[in-house]
Amino acid sequence: MATIVSYTARPRRLTQAALLAFAVVIGLGAYALVGLGRYEELPANMPQYAIGAVVLAGALQIAVMWRAPYADPVILPVVVLLNLLGIAVIESVHAAHEIYSVRSSGSADRQMLWAAIGVMLCVGVLVLLRDHRHLRRYSWISAVTGAVLLLLPLLPVIGSARYGSQIWISIGSYSFQPAELAKIAFAIFFAGYLVSRRDTLALAGPKVLGIHLPRWSDFGPILVAWGFAMAVLVFQTDLGTSLMFFGLFVVMLYVATDRLSWLVIGAVLFLPPAIFAATQMGHVKTRITCWLDPLSSANFSTCEQIGQGLFGLANGGITGAGLGEGRPDVVPFAESDFIFASFAEELGLVGAFALLLLYLLLVQRAVRAAVGISDGFGTLLAGGLGFVLALQVFVVVGGLTRVIPLTGLTLPFLAAGGSSLVCNWIVAGILVRLSDAARRPAARNVPGANGSGGETARPVPHGTGGEVMA
Repeated sequence: MATIVSYTARPRRLTQAALLAFAVVIGLGAYALVGLGRYEELPANMPQYAIGAVVLAGALQIAVMWRAPYADPVILPVVVLLNLLGIAVIESVHAAHEIYSVRSSGSADRQMLWAAIGVMLCVGVLVLLRDHRHLRRYSWISAVTGAVLLLLPLLPVIGSARYGSQIWISIGSYSFQPAELAKIAFAIFFAGYLVSRRDTLALAGPKVLGIHLPRWSDFGPILVAWGFAMAVLVFQTDLGTSLMFFGLFVVMLYVATDRLSWLVIGAVLFLPPAIFAATQMGHVKTRITCWLDPLSSANFSTCEQIGQGLFGLANGGITGAGLGEGRPDVVPFAESDFIFASFAEELGLVGAFALLLLYLLLVQRAVRAAVGISDGFGTLLAGGLGFVLALQVFVVVGGLTRVIPLTGLTLPFLAAGGSSLVCNWIVAGILVRLSDAARRPAARNVPGANGSGGETARPVPHGTGGEVMA
């Protein structure tokens, strides 16, 4: 006879509360140091900023305790710390412009407002989305929504071209980058689509050079995704967004089928358009030139952004110039596209590595949720969202350090910009929901648990392989 044995996992809400408090203290300390470094006094809005940060962190803690008690206790503290550090660096850039330069710069006040909106949306996701599997019902709706969002910047009235790329929509004095929201919609669609067709896509086809290629009939999905990514590249002149969406699909396809051939095919398909863009599109050609030789006398005026960014990295050294002590005002877009250079200048190589470790920890927690969750849709969604975050960090930092050409993406949670920050907070809310599903205990029938013989009853968590998730 069998009985139901339940496992009481540790929610670890006290751990999350302690980590949130630590993140808030570090973030507030960084903001205070910026004021002391620039003006030798605390910022005038320090009390209001501190109260706001505590209230928002408290709202996140309460929402998780109420709706996702078994969620990973590390995700939200890491996100809060990244957001607060970003606000501190943005304020440092703004203050440097006021003191040394006549250029205008976005103030941290606006970023604080966007952070508050993002936190509220994150709380809304946790409260309203009780089960991530409900999102699978809206797979095709998400596909249409994502496509519409990507095409909005091409409309003649609201579409706006900036710095060579047509990726913005403007309504009055407000602007928005719809690709940030589209990446969430496409991640949901790809997860729902691939989980229902993973067996078909995993069937072995012909073997070429030791790699099992898929059947010709299975090329349809990847060709559609490739064509859409190329449309973004050609009509919006945005290599970064094109790479992000096509890479998202190919990686999720690999996760769904566990076939390396999809990664090879994806790389082969994306290489020719990338070469075409690098040789035929003036905006992309300029970025290639700045990647290869930004500091030459012939290219320095054209490549001022990356040249000044490299000088900022060098000025930071090992330990940095100190918060509020650097000169990020000489770097164009130091609070947005090149905020990593501003961060590394003031906190040095040590701070830059610490920042990258925070991102690595966040991506690792997303992968951990993907591995621990029991349904294929959740696995693909968590893996896809974790990959998007990792790709954005790699592209931004790699572009600044000249590992790859610049592509125009922004660092998640750190860079100035309302569309990026708000949408990434939504991503954080979904990851928290997924991690709760991965760590939540589940009951299981165990033969002989009533003492009549057979297997001894043991706790089994909700996840794959019966492994207890910490």
